Amino acid sequence: MSKEEEILQALVKKFGFLENRIKTQRPRRILADVDIGNFKTLLDYAVKELRFPILLTMTGLDEGEKIAVIYHMASEDGCILNIRTAIAKVNPSLKTITDIFPNADIYERELEDLLGIKVDGLAPGNRYPLPDGWPAGEYPLRKDWKKNKEKVGDDHA
Repeated sequence: MSKEEEILQALVKKFGFLENRIKTQRPRRILADVDIGNFKTLLDYAVKELRFPILLTMTGLDEGEKIAVIYHMASEDGCILNIRTAIAKVNPSLKTITDIFPNADIYERELEDLLGIKVDGLAPGNRYPLPDGWPAGEYPLRKDWKKNKEKVGDDHA
C-alpha cells in the first residue's frame, strides 16, 4: 500500500465525512475537501497524528458565492496534503491557524487584503501585500472587483 493510500484510509477511518471527499491527485499529493465546521479538527489531526508539520502556503479562491481556502501542508518525507474548505463570500470569516503554524500570519494577511476574509485571532500587524492607503472594501482577487481609478488611483494599478 502506498503512503498516500495509508493517509487516505487513516483520514476516512477517523473522519467518515471525508468518504468521497478525499483523493490522491497524483503521487505524493492528497486533496481533502472539508466543511469549515470540521476543518480545525482535521487540521490538528493531520499535524499531530499524521505528521504534516510544515505549512507550505495557503491559497484563496473566489468561487462565486463562496470563497475557498486551500491549506497546503507537507510531511517531512515530501508528501503534500491539501485541505480545502469554503466559506460564504458575504462577510467571510476564518479562525487563525497561527497557533499551529506561526508562518500562517503572512498568508492570512493576504487573504484579508486580497479577498476580504476576516481572520479571527490574527494578531494586529501591517497590511500585506496591499499598501496602507488601499481603499477599504476593495479586494482585487474577487471576481466581481473592478478597478476604480478614483478610489484606487493609478499608483496602485
